[in-house]
Amino acid sequence: CWALPTALLCAYGFFCSVRPSEPFLTRYLLGPHKNLSETQVFNEIYPVWTYSYLALLFPVFLATDYLRYKPVVLLQGLSLIVTWFMLLYAQGLRAIQFLEFFYGMGTATDIAYYSYIYSVVDVNLYQKVTSYCRSATLVGYTVGSVSGQVLVSVAGWSLFSLNVISLTSISIAFGTAWFLPMPQKSLFFHHLSSQRLSCEMKVMDCKNGAAVQDHPDVQRAPGWEDETKVPLNGEGHSAEKQKQKVDIAKVLKDLWQDFLQCYSSRTMLCWSVWWALSTCGYFQVINYAQGLWEMVLPSHGVDIYNGAVEAASTLLGAVAVVVVGHIKTSWAMWGEVALALFSFLIAAAVYVMDTVRNIWVCYGSYVIFRIIYMMLITIAT
Repeated sequence: CWALPTALLCAYGFFCSVRPSEPFLTRYLLGPHKNLSETQVFNEIYPVWTYSYLALLFPVFLATDYLRYKPVVLLQGLSLIVTWFMLLYAQGLRAIQFLEFFYGMGTATDIAYYSYIYSVVDVNLYQKVTSYCRSATLVGYTVGSVSGQVLVSVAGWSLFSLNVISLTSISIAFGTAWFLPMPQKSLFFHHLSSQRLSCEMKVMDCKNGAAVQDHPDVQRAPGWEDETKVPLNGEGHSAEKQKQKVDIAKVLKDLWQDFLQCYSSRTMLCWSVWWALSTCGYFQVINYAQGLWEMVLPSHGVDIYNGAVEAASTLLGAVAVVVVGHIKTSWAMWGEVALALFSFLIAAAVYVMDTVRNIWVCYGSYVIFRIIYMMLITIAT
């Protein structure tokens, strides 16, 4: 059944994204709770996340497939718990840098969340479950940002209290992840053999048994004709087949051959370079946007609206993605033109945000930046 793992994964994604303290992280680090300087935060702490994320991304990618997703989902939850626990109680520059390493691990393991569901549901459900899982994180992030803004601006809660709420929400997500069913297959290390997959697909495609008449030696139980679905996650196979030895060297060789084949295409190479540069720029902006806002309008004794801005940009970006998804056009023809135009607009938004020293202009440019980026990624996909 696809509903249970999808519901559990969406619950995990929602609670993992409800982090009301995140839009106010810079203010928290510069405030009396941590008492760090701007130079320490921007030059010595935030870069640790960038390099940790970069260093962990490829090993995590391989480990996610080899361990079959669920252990890496649990690792993500544990990494975020450690991050927010240290955010509450750790003191000093070295401790906060160590915290950023765990946060880098938590973001690098996002791949497990977004790929887990494909190992436990049928192919014809991929589009539906993808929308559910992505919507869960967007809704969770919006709820966290809005609640953080309301609690700070209206209720007057401290930023320490917001971090307690974030830690509680992440802990709930971590507990939920334990109930996820363990997948029996993965894309590279634990995939079905081509012969067995071929037989299973033939059984799936027929109800009267015509497609499997070429296997007369197969012993069939009464009523086998009604078997219209073979579970793709391998349930029902013998334990001996489940424990087939994984040839890691062969898998890595196949990955290398796929890499060479993919990037021998000029179109794929250009697309990948664009994707890498755009993602790099996006992470740079969202990582240092709070620092820019702090320079434009120091937050000490002043109401700031970081949470509202994050919520607005997330919601409007989601709406823009839906609109782009319903536009009837040939992206193969107009996609590159759209990417070039929107890339120019996104660069203009970042330039305005950096040069115009007005907090509301910065907020508006940031919202436009995130909306366009979400549209760009949708078009590129």
